[in-house]
Amino acid sequence: MVRDGYFYGIGSGVAAGLIIWLTWWPYAVPIVLLGVFSLWFFRDPERRIPDAPGAIVSPGDGKVTDVSIINPSVNPQARISIFLNVFNVHVNRAPIAGVVRDVRYRHGKFMNAMAASSAEENEQSIITVEGEGRTVIFKQIAGLIARRIICNLKPGDTVTRGQRMGLIKFGSRVDVIFDTDAAVQVKLGDHVKGGATILALLPTRQPARKSAGGQSDATQSEPREVSSWKS
Repeated sequence: MVRDGYFYGIGSGVAAGLIIWLTWWPYAVPIVLLGVFSLWFFRDPERRIPDAPGAIVSPGDGKVTDVSIINPSVNPQARISIFLNVFNVHVNRAPIAGVVRDVRYRHGKFMNAMAASSAEENEQSIITVEGEGRTVIFKQIAGLIARRIICNLKPGDTVTRGQRMGLIKFGSRVDVIFDTDAAVQVKLGDHVKGGATILALLPTRQPARKSAGGQSDATQSEPREVSSWKS
């Protein structure tokens, strides 16, 4: 469990105790239920992290709400958006292994995270990770209820794929942005699990092999499935 869950749970327990002491016990039932919900909300289950070469895993639990190409005329990149409701696990995980190159916090609005404009206008943290010659960007985006984004990373940190890196409290969205040559493994409406579900597979470079002339000839492996970018 995330440490915050204990704070909310203990706080609710103390408040319920005071209400029972000062008034009548049925009045404390909503507070007790709120405490139980807080303990459940901040759960942090273990996950089996995939070891497939080039795998980009989901940063969080939730429902895939967008699979698209952004900046098509300037710098085309693939984007997968995942909506986390209040019933999902809200612990966030690194999508790839590598070195954190940039962490930026951007103040913003608290619109519905399902809205397309929330990707640019809502409060968010933007994390850039470079690994195996690839750069992947992922965002923690606040929603209508969320007012607290926690990111435990800083530039220069080394992360492993699926490593816990932060939290968004009470409803949110995560976006993953990567190269368009990746083979997308999910579609709109899919439910994914943070650290466990593979969102896409990037082509990986195979060890160099010797050609007939004795020179190295490095090749790239092809992803298993090549997905279209139609939503």
